[in-house]
Amino acid sequence: MRREINGTTLGYDMAGSGEAVLFLHAFPLHRAMWEGQVEALRGRARTLTVDFRGFGESDAPPGPYRLEGFADDALRVAEQLGIRRATVVGLSMGGYVAFRLVERAPEFARALVLADTRAEPDAPEAKTRRYALAERVEREGVAAMADFLAGLLGPTSKAERPQVAARVKEIVGAPDQRAVAETLRALGERPDSRPLLPRISVPTLVLVGEEDTLTPPDGARVIAAGVAGARLEIIPNAGHLSNLEAADVFNRELVGFLEGLPKDG
Repeated sequence: MRREINGTTLGYDMAGSGEAVLFLHAFPLHRAMWEGQVEALRGRARTLTVDFRGFGESDAPPGPYRLEGFADDALRVAEQLGIRRATVVGLSMGGYVAFRLVERAPEFARALVLADTRAEPDAPEAKTRRYALAERVEREGVAAMADFLAGLLGPTSKAERPQVAARVKEIVGAPDQRAVAETLRALGERPDSRPLLPRISVPTLVLVGEEDTLTPPDGARVIAAGVAGARLEIIPNAGHLSNLEAADVFNRELVGFLEGLPKDG
């Protein structure tokens, strides 16, 4: 399905009934990465998956892009669909967007699941690398992302789960190269979310793949230590895309967390 939000047409899917769960996807994937989680929640929750601008079925307007804008887009989709409050699940870039969403609309988040993400901003050298990669993507196309994409999966998945690598390649597809470059710059410009952590007062689950080298477990520990009452789970034999690499474990943690939440209203 598609819907015009803030002057841009965005792709989304909504399924099920009950308490709402909003899923925010990783870079440079799109909402299809959450299919396994949507299926796991069938009959348990109302799920909403949204493509950020430039990815999946969403249009790719001119930049600059900002994570705050991605958060606003997701909030507007939810509101137009009658969702005023939801558990927000974000992985990697989706986690960065979740921080901006909570900052801008704290009343929207019923609970948080932050997976394979971190609160720290890019160090200067990492920011420089993002900008250099953005320029390469503009010159050479998405093929310039090959090394980055190879780092999304952990060594166990690379060695033992060829179907996961194939699925990731399929989901990434051929995104708009201008949107990819603009999003890389937005990631490099993201603010420090550590000051936000003590202000998060909703139930929070932090998940991270044991083999994640892009946002390693130490970053997840920072989030869990900063949010009062947060629970941290490290998922064995999974890299950065833990929801795809170890879907059974990820889904068990997600379902258990949601079932333990107090009912709204």
